[in-house]
Amino acid sequence: MSEPELKRTPLHAAHLAAGARMSGFAGYDMPIQYPDGVMKEHAWTRTSAGLFDVSHMGQARILGADATAAFEAVTPGDFAALKAGRQKYSVLLNDAGGILDDLMAARPDDRGLFLVVNGACKDDDFRFLDARLAGDARLVRIEDRALLALQGPEAAAALAAQVPGIAGMAFMDSAALAGFGGVDLIVSRSGYTGEDGFEISLPDSEAPRVWDLLLADARVRPIGLGARDSLRLEAGLPLYGHDVDPSVSPVEAGLAFSVSPSRRRRGDFPGAARILAELSGAPSRARIALKVLEGAPAREGAVIVDAAGAEVGVVTSGGFSPTLGHPIAIGFAPPALCAPGRRLGVVVRGRTWPVETTDLPFVPHRYVRRP
Repeated sequence: MSEPELKRTPLHAAHLAAGARMSGFAGYDMPIQYPDGVMKEHAWTRTSAGLFDVSHMGQARILGADATAAFEAVTPGDFAALKAGRQKYSVLLNDAGGILDDLMAARPDDRGLFLVVNGACKDDDFRFLDARLAGDARLVRIEDRALLALQGPEAAAALAAQVPGIAGMAFMDSAALAGFGGVDLIVSRSGYTGEDGFEISLPDSEAPRVWDLLLADARVRPIGLGARDSLRLEAGLPLYGHDVDPSVSPVEAGLAFSVSPSRRRRGDFPGAARILAELSGAPSRARIALKVLEGAPAREGAVIVDAAGAEVGVVTSGGFSPTLGHPIAIGFAPPALCAPGRRLGVVVRGRTWPVETTDLPFVPHRYVRRP
């Protein structure tokens, strides 16, 4: 997509003023990094608070008396049990049990379900939901709100100075709040870095002022999508279109937790025959986590080989881990090869480099949960 065709978030001018290097992502002109660079931005988020513009993502409501039942018809989660003030991770499934997208669905108030979906998938997701929602359920796209993510160990303190209502929120809580001088917010305690943090939906018109107010706090710095990717890789979080796609089931992707126990018992979700069989037996492939012991990072598409040099899998995401100081990667391989401590190899530029299987996440999550 050429630059004139790229969309802009409400914070585009703020990114340019901050010296961001911009590039196309999910159809938007987005900040990849700021003058500090990816390594420093990554480290700052792990030690203080990083502010991300994620306004390219899709926001919507599902409204109506049948909103929950209609949404459950295309996802494997128990949303009837989702309480007010809570959020749940889930996946949209095709009829074969493949993942069309992963998403967050919340009840921040009494207005049905609030959804946040991936930016690259949002138009397809919303068309899919429009076609599949039945009964008294309708999708309402939200086109006039930005989305910020404030992530890191100082995120809660920095946000509480502007939004006192977050006091008492724990991981995966969601609430409609007022802050920054009366701005209408939808806040969840969640994110895509493995750190404690918040995602903040707010009106487009208020986004530049709120961005500046948050950055006025010495604990907060702007972070680009380059560090967002390295942070999520260390946290073992999948990137749609790379680690998951319509051919991949939740079980294969290591996302079996998204299939609620009640839905497993009922078997009333798309692709249930495949997914339940994988849960009771073993899928043909599973997510594998690799520590690269020597050589350059193994990027997407690199072949994974066994000790004899036979191809056994493929890398779907990989890169250098700033926190650990060595390359890491995730991909797919036969389940028998994925247990931690196994020596395998990856082929990078025609040469095989040693790797060792390990557990996910590579860097421990630091979510703030209720006791």
